[in-house]
Amino acid sequence: QPPPHRKRRWSGDCAPPGAFLHGATSARLEPVNTGREAVGGMVGGEIPRLLRAHARTMGLTLRLLPRPLREPLGLGYLLARSSDTIADSGRVATEERIAWLEGLASGERVPERSPTSLATFSPSERELLEALPGLLSMLGEHPDRTELRTLWRAILEGQRFDLRRFTSDAAPLDRRELEHYCDLVAGSVGRCWTRLIAKHAPRTLLAPVSDLLPLASAYGKGLQLVNILRDREADRSAGRFYVAEVGISEFLALAHEWLDAGEHYLSALRPGRILMATSLPLDLAPPTLAAVGCSPEKSRARITRGKVRAILLRNVASLCFPRRRNADS
Repeated sequence: QPPPHRKRRWSGDCAPPGAFLHGATSARLEPVNTGREAVGGMVGGEIPRLLRAHARTMGLTLRLLPRPLREPLGLGYLLARSSDTIADSGRVATEERIAWLEGLASGERVPERSPTSLATFSPSERELLEALPGLLSMLGEHPDRTELRTLWRAILEGQRFDLRRFTSDAAPLDRRELEHYCDLVAGSVGRCWTRLIAKHAPRTLLAPVSDLLPLASAYGKGLQLVNILRDREADRSAGRFYVAEVGISEFLALAHEWLDAGEHYLSALRPGRILMATSLPLDLAPPTLAAVGCSPEKSRARITRGKVRAILLRNVASLCFPRRRNADS
């Protein structure tokens, strides 16, 4: 799960569904399938094909999950990825991008685009944008459309906030703006994820949904803040100052606070595929934060592949055992 030059709004490393699943699952896991012959001009195999082309890691994560959760999460991811492709295109004027996103938010319609405008996107990006009308038709008929629309509209609002806020010479976000932005683009994912579990796999939840939603929101925000801290140098070079460099220690503490809510959230999930998928990003977050804290001046903090493999292997235990508090957090 992306990013190119900016944090993807529903990227693998910020979404509670668990994004760092690098081939750790068994080949016996069933492929994602929409379960429909055709919806809105899209055949049933379009979602898995698009996921393979545009989100290989997210596709692997979806294969780990129970079947009823795969389609809505795959559709939600592709919608968010499509609108993020629009928001991220520096080759299209900012006001034009905002207008396009507003059209999607207000009526779930794709504005008419000239061939010249579409030509500004790469072939891969054009494929995703050309699939958007079919994805929208599928959304309109989907049994989980209420949850997915709530999610996507929040993400669209976050994308428009980003475009409007970071004009030339814009100051860094203040604490209130940062929390608002993280909630729109990632806290919303945690809430949607929780509502879909409650709808399709209610026995997984060991606490009432009303108790879990605030924890899910904080968990998503924490993962997004990890991305922001990790990628802040690249963001600054693109003119986006999400955090002030002088306040890095404060933001590291805030990320730990939000991720601690994620630990509480995971303790309320029964062992199984859902717990494993939801745990993976949290287990990778503390080493990333530690790398940021040890070398705050580095352009991008990284953790080793060996560390990633060890975390993935350790996480297999969540298929059978309740969550144990991460010793690294």
